Amino acid sequence: MKRIVIISMLALMTALTVSCSRKAGRWSEEKANEWYYSQDWPVGVNYIPGYAVNPIEWWQESTFNPSVIDWELGIAQDLGLNVVRIFLNDLVYFDDPKGFKGRLNQFLDICEKHGIKAIVTFYTNGGKIREPKLGPQPEPTPGIHNPCWVPSPGPAVLADPAQWPKQKKYVQDLLRTFKNDSRIYLWHLFNEPSWGTRNGEEILPFMREEFKWARQVNPSQPLSAPFDNMNNHPRMQYPVFSFLGENVDVITFHSYNDPDLVQTTCIDKFKQYGRPVICTEWLARPAGSTVEGVLPLLKENNIGAVNFGLFKNKTQTYLNWSSKAGDPDPELWLHDLLFEDGTPYREAETALIRELTADKTMTRP
Repeated sequence: MKRIVIISMLALMTALTVSCSRKAGRWSEEKANEWYYSQDWPVGVNYIPGYAVNPIEWWQESTFNPSVIDWELGIAQDLGLNVVRIFLNDLVYFDDPKGFKGRLNQFLDICEKHGIKAIVTFYTNGGKIREPKLGPQPEPTPGIHNPCWVPSPGPAVLADPAQWPKQKKYVQDLLRTFKNDSRIYLWHLFNEPSWGTRNGEEILPFMREEFKWARQVNPSQPLSAPFDNMNNHPRMQYPVFSFLGENVDVITFHSYNDPDLVQTTCIDKFKQYGRPVICTEWLARPAGSTVEGVLPLLKENNIGAVNFGLFKNKTQTYLNWSSKAGDPDPELWLHDLLFEDGTPYREAETALIRELTADKTMTRP
């Protein structure tokens, strides 16, 4: 009898372990689509406050400025936007975890006030400043696109697995704190993992671990990381993109191409996954990625639309990627929708955004 009881308990424990493992795994296509189509069409911007050159300056206690954020997100709300994609920074967290989480919570309160949800990005390997540091950040050099952006974590951390347990604490602490928070739309675990690397080879080992850390927490929001530069077909064979295709709950991608290329290299390709699709970076006017061309296409296909970015500000992302120090402001902006005071760069663009966001309802195919 005792043996039967022990065997029964072991069987129950095994069943519970398997059940929990399944629960914490990748979302099914059905669950992902149910989540997506139960909400409004997500449309918004990659956002960084006008006072900040990078996420360090954004989130540090000495420079964090909620009044600026409140004013800017109020303008985003007036345009009809309901999503902002944001970037965190690990150095600011490690300097003061409690304070950092408090400031993030304050930011999310402001988002909620304006009917906006956040796509939260933990890491990015982009940035001209390769070794980020806390404290006062450099002033932007006039004429250069996004001159003070920083990677998170720094390259030395990515190359040293001995430092990854510290990063695990950062990721899991934030996920546990906000895992059931309706103000967060989804988690981006790593921004553009193939950018500036050998096809993502340096990023993939770290990102594999990060997905494991996140699945252990099992947040109520979906997990993703974006496919990028999808006009280059062979990139889909990169191991980092194979990993994304097999592990993300929701497909996210970046494309700064004209509507025809967005259709053929992104929409047609990613719809085959049977999961929700969100474009989390677009808008490069000189390359044909325009509000008039791309935004209606994304809406027509029920694809979320998060352009880069909102205001002309200290990041200087209205300048061309190839701009040089001292270059004058271009007549045709690359990114961004508004001047510093909230005046539209192009009235026709903001009018179209308001028109298309007036009705955000989606019908599941």
